[in-house]
Amino acid sequence: MDYIIGVDIGTSGTKAVAFDGTGNVIAEHRIGYPLLNPQPGYFEQEPETLFSAVIQSISHVVRAIDGMYATCTLLGIGFSSAMHGLLVMDKDNRPLTNCMTWADTRSDAFASHLRNTAQGLELYSKTGTPIHPMSPLPKLGWLREHLPAVFSVAHKFISIKEYVFFRLFGRYVVDESIASATGLFDIRAFEWHLPALDLVGVSPTQLSEPVPITYILSGLDSRFAEAMHVRADTPFIIGGSDGCLANLGAYAVVPGDAVVTIGTSGAIRILSDRPQTDRKARTFSYVLTDKLFVLGGAVNSGGVVLRWYLENFGTPGIAEDEAYGLLAEEASTVPAGAEGLVFLPYLAGERAPHWNAGAKGMFFGVQMHHRKPHFTRAVFEGIVYGIYSVGKVLEEIAGPIHIIHANGGFARSPLWVQLLADVFGKEVQVTENVEGAAKGAYVVALKALDSIAEFDDIAGWGRIKRVYTPNAQNRGIYLDNFGLFERLYDKVKDEFQ
Repeated sequence: MDYIIGVDIGTSGTKAVAFDGTGNVIAEHRIGYPLLNPQPGYFEQEPETLFSAVIQSISHVVRAIDGMYATCTLLGIGFSSAMHGLLVMDKDNRPLTNCMTWADTRSDAFASHLRNTAQGLELYSKTGTPIHPMSPLPKLGWLREHLPAVFSVAHKFISIKEYVFFRLFGRYVVDESIASATGLFDIRAFEWHLPALDLVGVSPTQLSEPVPITYILSGLDSRFAEAMHVRADTPFIIGGSDGCLANLGAYAVVPGDAVVTIGTSGAIRILSDRPQTDRKARTFSYVLTDKLFVLGGAVNSGGVVLRWYLENFGTPGIAEDEAYGLLAEEASTVPAGAEGLVFLPYLAGERAPHWNAGAKGMFFGVQMHHRKPHFTRAVFEGIVYGIYSVGKVLEEIAGPIHIIHANGGFARSPLWVQLLADVFGKEVQVTENVEGAAKGAYVVALKALDSIAEFDDIAGWGRIKRVYTPNAQNRGIYLDNFGLFERLYDKVKDEFQ
């Protein structure tokens, strides 16, 4: 039996998923790890912890398949990872820092000063990345100012996937998808954007070599080949970013198809045959290939908000998966709209469409008849309102969305997916496999290994598990609340600071 492994290096865990030749999942393993928060605004990952998770997750899947099948062949391993990470390497190729993640906001002052200037808007138009502390551009500006001793001896500035591939192959390479989310990469010229590098005092030699997402690395370190139980000549396909690959994983390659992902954070994205930036700098435009670009926006206010609510107001002593199900059941006991209770979900600031790292959460409209289930439902609704605010901008820029593909953990919750369909007023499809990023890494590996000619070939792949159609009555209620949701933000945004 032939199979391919897709590896997704995420914010809270790394998952390795083995797929057969038709895209069916045959084995998977996830290893979780903490998101370090040493002080307010700092969100980091320890590089070696993530590298170990990659090795262990692949090893577990390979051994599981070897135990299931008498004869099997691993054709290749494709990779996805979270965007916007930044860590510093010294001349001996050792980390000088932890990896600053997308959630890290310590560079907010740098980003806020640059964001609405002519220089900031020009950088956005060239790189497709909104000016926000999530991206490496402001992070580098912060490092140069606040950690000059580290900055001055830096050999390389890299992401966590670059660290993994350096450990495995001894080379600094970055896929164009990850590079395009740094704020340092020209998405039309496909090279490092020198004005951005000059702004933060970085040279091209301090960055990795950009390569296409289908790039195959060889020469795997024999020690790690043995640890993963794979051949040293196994093709390793560099892959792309989790956001871009989620669209491939959902087989959403038709114009008008959108993908909504809610994991730790959330996002809505569509594919385009050209880069498109927004005159108000509300959305991103990232590279998938030289012919395909991913337009959309990511929100901080995804599953991390529901986790906060669960940890503080959930029932203690219940397994996490069961606890989330109980929250959904509780929310289902309350009518659509939570009887006038509206929640702004900006507990960790917000990215699209506001790009306001200082934004804060808020419950509005609390009255005597509101009980805990109302608050629970308002949390679910507020997260979806945040994604809808991005979806409206996308339709303004790129035209109407016809169908939404749901992936990520939230796609397993009927309450949440129906809520998405009602708020957007669109049909939402859920496929049998909702782990889009790992599936996208598998699809890229297929193309790299010449198993498919073009990504268009996957249109129509995937078995639809369930289709959710919008409820018109509920949509009317949600749109009223969404209007209030938007007005509330505009009225209180100046108070967040």
